[in-house]
Amino acid sequence: MLEKKGNIVADIRADTDLEKKIDSNRLNGKQCLDLEKAAKCPSACNYTDFAIQGKNADFEEAIELAGYGKFHYFLLIVCGFVSTSEEMDVISMSFLLPSAQCDLELSTYSKGWLNSIIFIGMMLGAYFWGSLADTIGRRKVLIVISFMNAVCIVISSLSQSFWLFMLFRFLNGAALGGSGPVVWSYFAEFQPKKKRGSMLSFMAAFWTLGNLFVASLAWSIIPSKMQLTLPGFIFNSWRVFLMICSIPSFLVAGLLYFLPESPKFLISSGKSEEALKVFQHIYNKNTGKPEENYPILSLVKLEMEPQSPENGTNKADKPLRLMLKEILAHTRNLFIPPILRFTIISVTINFTFHIGYYGLMMWFPELFNRFDEYARSHGGLEEASVCEVTYFVVNSGSQAQNNMCDDKIESSVFLESFITVAAAVPSNILAILGMDSLGRKFFLVFSTVTSGLCAICMFFVYNKTQNLIVSAIFSGVISCGNAALDCLITEIFPTNLRATGVAISMVAARLGGIVGNIVIATLLDMYCPAPTFIVAALLIGGGLLCLFLPNTTRVPLS
Repeated sequence: MLEKKGNIVADIRADTDLEKKIDSNRLNGKQCLDLEKAAKCPSACNYTDFAIQGKNADFEEAIELAGYGKFHYFLLIVCGFVSTSEEMDVISMSFLLPSAQCDLELSTYSKGWLNSIIFIGMMLGAYFWGSLADTIGRRKVLIVISFMNAVCIVISSLSQSFWLFMLFRFLNGAALGGSGPVVWSYFAEFQPKKKRGSMLSFMAAFWTLGNLFVASLAWSIIPSKMQLTLPGFIFNSWRVFLMICSIPSFLVAGLLYFLPESPKFLISSGKSEEALKVFQHIYNKNTGKPEENYPILSLVKLEMEPQSPENGTNKADKPLRLMLKEILAHTRNLFIPPILRFTIISVTINFTFHIGYYGLMMWFPELFNRFDEYARSHGGLEEASVCEVTYFVVNSGSQAQNNMCDDKIESSVFLESFITVAAAVPSNILAILGMDSLGRKFFLVFSTVTSGLCAICMFFVYNKTQNLIVSAIFSGVISCGNAALDCLITEIFPTNLRATGVAISMVAARLGGIVGNIVIATLLDMYCPAPTFIVAALLIGGGLLCLFLPNTTRVPLS
């Protein structure tokens, strides 16, 4: 009777024998009912109680049937806080530099290096951790780098000399370098294609949360007079602020223990049975039903799945020599057509985008402080261009060679910085709602063109209010583009190369951060207003390159 084309629901109700036959095919036995036929009899059964007959399920089918619910929201929180801790550690330097300039005897040049040293560490760490994640798994790597990151932050907060502080900021960066490429790959590989864009944008919003958290902490802690002084040791407010910034990393290191390995990675590694257990676990958490009720019995093996004895199914158990060989093979494959085009464009976009992002975002609190210093020194006069204010501070103000160091920061500076980062909240909401409908390329082009125009407008800023407006608009649109860029770069690489591909892109991003902080900062003091026009050209030109990448919106991960 199952072969009849009539009303199957009516047939089932009329035929007790068929009811019994369906019951005998439920998943608690070894047999299974065709999913398509099960879907046609909703009154007699729930199709998710049945397994697919006659074919293996691929990743997209498996993740769809696992449902979407509690597991994915917990995953979002944990992975989101990995991004939050990364952004906190990077942006915290923009608040530390004005307040630590006397303790660590910082010039504009040394401030640029302190801003950049974390990016140097991230640049080196990104490739190592990303390649390792493609070899032994995403989750293990994330746990190690989160704990290492937290420890380095704590030690750097206790460091009393510039060079020791710089060393641990470098090690902090080396740990952070892996969190970006690995956590984005890890999170994306749990998402069904229909929700991937919006959920990746949701996770990108945690960067803004990190910015807000840092700005709030800095505002409430750094201006205070708390200080512990011992012979050869000072622990003051900016050090307390830095130590508190380590808390999210400690938290996520513990929470990651409660999450499984990426099922997409497991499938590509030849561990289909382990991947199936992960899907069963997700199904159980999302639906509340027993794991044995999960309707998939086996998974499609990917063509890229290693088959030779040397490339055995358990990557984590390989000797170091074979692991290094595989890491190099992953890297080499990224520079072979057709992936080569994706790699070159991804590297270029990340480099130009992050010159602008960090070249200006990291210096906004410094610019607010310079405007405030200029106004105090000129009897409240606020009318002056960015270049005039910079010239005064460098040659006659707190950063002049013969002047006494002044690390005083007015509360208004923190308020302006908070408003700047808070301006990214509406744009993040827009990205979440529109990423899967308008697409990654739309948001990236809109963001880079608009932020480039904002960079040009910096030349025409003549007071703190104008500076705040331009900074807030820049922060909003650049955050929107950051979410689109993260989505696009995560999706264009195949699973077995994803973490390595994203890592190499992140290396370019960190190099852009270094250039943005050292070169832009130096040019700002010596050749203002050249940096604003350089940033504008790089942002707009780099953003338009995304038009040469394939569309990944609502497309299954390769």
